[in-house]
Parts: sequence; structure tokens; C-alpha cells
Amino acid sequence: MGKDLIFLGIESSCDDTAAAIVTGDRRVLANVVSSQTELHADFGGVVPEIAARAHAERLDIAVEQALTDAGLSLADLDGIAVTAGPGLIGGVMAGVMCAKGIAAGTGLPLVGVNHLAGHALTPRLTNGIDCPYVMLLVSGGHCQFLRVDGSDDFTRLGGTIDDAPGEAFDKIAKLLALPQPGGPSVEAEAALGDDTRFTLPRPLLDRPGCDMSFSGLKTAALRLRDQLIAEQGGLRQQDRRDLCAAFQTAVAEVLAEKSRRALAASPVPVLAVAGGVAANTQIRAALAKVAEDAGARFLAPPLRLCTDNGAMIAWAGIERFLAGQRDGMDLSARPRWPLDRKAAPMLGSGKKGAKA
Repeated sequence: MGKDLIFLGIESSCDDTAAAIVTGDRRVLANVVSSQTELHADFGGVVPEIAARAHAERLDIAVEQALTDAGLSLADLDGIAVTAGPGLIGGVMAGVMCAKGIAAGTGLPLVGVNHLAGHALTPRLTNGIDCPYVMLLVSGGHCQFLRVDGSDDFTRLGGTIDDAPGEAFDKIAKLLALPQPGGPSVEAEAALGDDTRFTLPRPLLDRPGCDMSFSGLKTAALRLRDQLIAEQGGLRQQDRRDLCAAFQTAVAEVLAEKSRRALAASPVPVLAVAGGVAANTQIRAALAKVAEDAGARFLAPPLRLCTDNGAMIAWAGIERFLAGQRDGMDLSARPRWPLDRKAAPMLGSGKKGAKA
């Protein structure tokens, strides 16, 4: 598969400015990620305008660092892949314009990549697996089950009808006064908590199919917090830990049961997970057990490739390039870009297109 190809991947869809160099034989020669966590810390979440400005300031630095780490120059590249959506439009535009500038100056091919496809194709980069497989894409802004049959062939088996798990983790962290990003903070507190002390709902488990909901779970945790504050005059440290443990277990059980259904609906030899929430240890363990019970192989990327990164974009670009796909200087940044374009929108639609 194009073993001699060397691609630059650029990612700027949310709050990580990333650039990576990847080869056609699946070697990650460089993987640079510039985090914006400190820039957004005082706001309790990502501020799109701040994120976009930071991307514009850091993208060229990240690209230069990736080339340095790989010991290469622009002349050694065979193509440039860039996230063209979905994401925060200011950040996506910054990445697309940076990639266009490099492509125009070097004459290299330009390939626009769906950010979600980058996550969904990560197991092909890290483990070299063949299609088809079932992918649980679970991150801050997205949660869906996909049957992956090719680099541009995705069938949605189910997804969230409201909040994504990563978004719910961030909101739980905020209501419990834990630092952002919420996922690692909640997981750290949960490790010291009792997940049986509080009873939280497992939304949509009483309905067939693979669709999910996490908004009600978040609201139930909020009400428990308010009840504890009213009864005790405040929230104790152990209360916070037990609430985090109960919330995390509820999310893990929902994802595990829905994964079981996804494998039953589309029997394949591999269940894979990708996205920022894939870094959660308890969720990984629950999904691994589901795969084992189904006689399937379980794959999760290394932690450095769970969150947004340029390596997954470079690899997805290589796959698209080998399939004969190219983009010109008219490549547009897209805030919305569903992977399964035949499926009905789950989260509504509008002038910008379907959300998911």
C-alpha cells in the first residue's frame, strides 16, 4: 500500500494544534501536538475564538517541528493531508489555509480529510487491520457506532441523540469544580470512589438498537449534587469521588451494552474504539470484555493517538490519496460533515448540513 509515500498531516478541529509525518508503511516519523488547555482553563471549556487564534499562531511552528523531528524537509513529502471538518470552523479554516499555502508553494497534492474518518481509520494505521470492522468513535463532540468497509465507506449503526460522552464528562467535571479537560479529572476522582453508593440511570438501555443518550445521565448527577449540598451544606471530597465513580460506571455500562448490540447487528472480527474517551481505562476494559464475549478482537489506539492528532489525519490522507482522491485550492472548511452521508441526521440539520 504505497509504502514509499510520506505525508504531512495537519489537525486543528478543536483545541489541539497538531502536525505529523506518516509513511505508507504505517510508520509515524513525527507526531507534534500543541495543547491549548492552559488557554481555556479559566473559561471551563473551549472558547472557539481563542482556539482559532492559537491555531493560526502555532500551525507553522507545529509543521516545522514535525519536519525537524522526522529529519525531513518539505521536498521529501509526497502529499499534505488536512482536517477539512467537522469542527470549530475557525480552527478548521486555519488548518485548511495553512495546508493550502504549503501545497501552493511546493506543488504537493492536497487531500482534505474528515476528522471523524481520521479517528475511524486509526486501527488501520496502528494495527494494519483489514476492513470490515465495527468502530466506536467516542470523543468530546461525537459518539457513534460505525461499520467501516473502506476509507470512504462508513455505515452508522447508532449514535448519541444528544450529548457525546466526552462532553458529558466535561460538564460533570465543571459542576463538581474539577479542572478541564473533564475526562482525566473525573477518571482520577472515580478511581478513589465507590460506584455503588449512588444510583444513576442507564439511558436508552430499555430500547432496542444502538442509539445512546447522555444528557439525562448528566442531569441526574447534577440533581444528586444539589441534593447533597442541600442536605449537608456542601459537597465533601468523598461525595465528589463517589459521584464521579457512579457516573463513569454508568457511561461504561451503556457503551458496553450498545457495543454488544452493534456487534450483534453487524458481526465482524474486530471491535475498535477511538477518540479522546477511548483513553478511559474503565471504558476500555468494559469494551474489551464485550469483544471477548463476542469472539472478536478488541483494538484501542495508544493513548497518544486517542485524542486529536495529526498522525491519524496523515494516514487517512494516504488512504484517500491511494483511492485516487485529491482536492484543489477550492477545498472548503466544513463545520459539519457526517461520515455516513446516506443516514438520516441524528442531531438535526440546517444550512450548514447534518450535524451527525
